[in-house]
Amino acid sequence: MLIASFQAPMFSTNCWVIATQTGAECVVIDPGMPDVSHQLLGILDEFKLKPVAVIATHGHLDHTYSIRPIADGYDIPTYIHSQDRMALACPEKLLSSEFAATLVGMEFGEPKDVRELRNAQLFDLVGLSFTTIHAPGHTAGSLMFEVSNELLISGDVLFAGTIGRTDSPTGSAKDMQETLRKKVLPLADHLRVLPGHGPETTIARERKENPYLKSLKVRS
Repeated sequence: MLIASFQAPMFSTNCWVIATQTGAECVVIDPGMPDVSHQLLGILDEFKLKPVAVIATHGHLDHTYSIRPIADGYDIPTYIHSQDRMALACPEKLLSSEFAATLVGMEFGEPKDVRELRNAQLFDLVGLSFTTIHAPGHTAGSLMFEVSNELLISGDVLFAGTIGRTDSPTGSAKDMQETLRKKVLPLADHLRVLPGHGPETTIARERKENPYLKSLKVRS
């Protein structure tokens, strides 16, 4: 599997590019802000990749800002959970009032082809198997993705040593606790975790070292 990434200039959001190998089709995950199309093009050229889809782990602007120019520019679909879809056109709905105030005068809109995802949905892209895991807490529509029993794309749910904040609109500390207990803890130790910010990790490492997981027990 080929995994490449870069950090968007604002908020250091990880944009992940995943393919089976050099010269293949690829998926672009969480292209951030400002417009990172040029950074993405550098990776596509380096590995001779062809993008066929954009995936958003959730609707926060630092993960979605570049979706429309990339998705419409390459004429490819965008995948996002139904509960966060509204933020593609109205990002202020998921932002603090202070952050939303900085967007006055800016125009946003959905890309041409948006496809809504639901929990436990299995779909194939670029020769890889993606399983959606609805993981509310950071936002109501936050998603994680298990990829071909090798990777967990965790978005802003799980980071190395910590978890995503829950104090933004539609965030919920209670929901995050349930997500960690019911959705994260049962995952296989060997999974390589690609988070929305910061370094990658593994489920085994987080189960052992992450203070937000250590005190939890799996509950059916």
